[in-house]
Amino acid sequence: MKTLNKWWLMPILLATPLEALAQTDARFDKYTLGEGITVSARDGGQIFNLRGYVQIQSDSRFYGNTDAYHRFRVRRARLRASGRVANGLINYRLTTDFSETLADEASSLIHDAFITFHPTGSIAISVGQTPVATDVRELGITSNTLAFTDRSKLSSAFGTIREVGISIEGDFRLGGDMFLRPEISLTDGDGAISPGHRYGGLKYGARVNFLPLGRFRQAGEFSGTDIVREFAPKLSIGVAASYNDGVSDRRGGRSSGEILYMDANQDYSLPGYGKIIADFLFKYRGLYILGEYAKTTATVPDDIVYRVRVDGTLATTFDGGVENYVKGRMMLGSGINIEASYLFPALFSAGARYTRLFPDDNSYMNNTLYYHRNTVYEITAAKYITRSHAVKIQASFSWTDAGEGSRDVMNNVMTGNESALQCLLQISF
Repeated sequence: MKTLNKWWLMPILLATPLEALAQTDARFDKYTLGEGITVSARDGGQIFNLRGYVQIQSDSRFYGNTDAYHRFRVRRARLRASGRVANGLINYRLTTDFSETLADEASSLIHDAFITFHPTGSIAISVGQTPVATDVRELGITSNTLAFTDRSKLSSAFGTIREVGISIEGDFRLGGDMFLRPEISLTDGDGAISPGHRYGGLKYGARVNFLPLGRFRQAGEFSGTDIVREFAPKLSIGVAASYNDGVSDRRGGRSSGEILYMDANQDYSLPGYGKIIADFLFKYRGLYILGEYAKTTATVPDDIVYRVRVDGTLATTFDGGVENYVKGRMMLGSGINIEASYLFPALFSAGARYTRLFPDDNSYMNNTLYYHRNTVYEITAAKYITRSHAVKIQASFSWTDAGEGSRDVMNNVMTGNESALQCLLQISF
């Protein structure tokens, strides 16, 4: 479906939930800039919220002595409908994006599409397409609250973003202000909703977040800049792990059918992909600090005989041997990301980020066109027009240490390092 053809869906997304509420003697509760329209049934059993935001962004990239690259784009144009029914027993969310999708994001109009059941006050069971808890923490931060104009290279290298399946999440008080939030998930490991056949096996994942200093205010654990300026220090420490038993893409759950192999009987034989994560988030009086570590590994079946070409034909050639070839097409290695920002009382923020990737010898992270840039330094500044993430103007400048032989976006060999300036205007409603 082309982007322009998506817009006819917007009136339906707007009208359908509101029509349902109209049948239950609904009342308008409030409208808050950035938090949308809230409507509820008069008996309190149903609540519906509609919100969205638009991000307009410019990118300028410079590659040593080669030509610069410039573009303007609608980075995101999202609409989110969410609510709860049965007095909070069931929640739901549907998020769509009407902007041009990119290669580094789930290429689907539908972003979030899930239903959550709360059997108790501390347990939530979600079914559908959701962001996965086994990604680095930054991918759990909503896109309109990022402290930088874009996510880090660590998220780009290892993130799967959204998957389809089921998750069970707990939220338990350990005593005092300490909380433990465990989560387990089971997905099909093929990324976001897509047409056609879904390949590979299941993906098993788990995460545990420990909050020793109490809960963050206003869901601050899932936002970037400390816009609420936490009154007391808040900290969340997390670890996560996942294993995808049979992957058909580079990251173990980003897309389906991108890379395929077969055994002697021409049955699919796909590698496994494991990932471990450790991260933390700290906020206090405008200070925001995020630290992340990720490590990935692969297991290659010994019965692979064929590789499937892009045109569907089969080949038996594997440069460097089967195991090295297969691993060379996957995102394998490790990396760290540390970033911090400070929000001044005048609603101006400034921050810095350091990202370092450590690719394995056999890894797609050594690809000279898209990667082979393992050290990134970045600074950012933003002005918030409101005391929320609703309206902001933001700019980030990054400098990347490019490896020898790296190529720019025009596929030219670079003669120096890469730098980029990104400017963003965001309006939420």
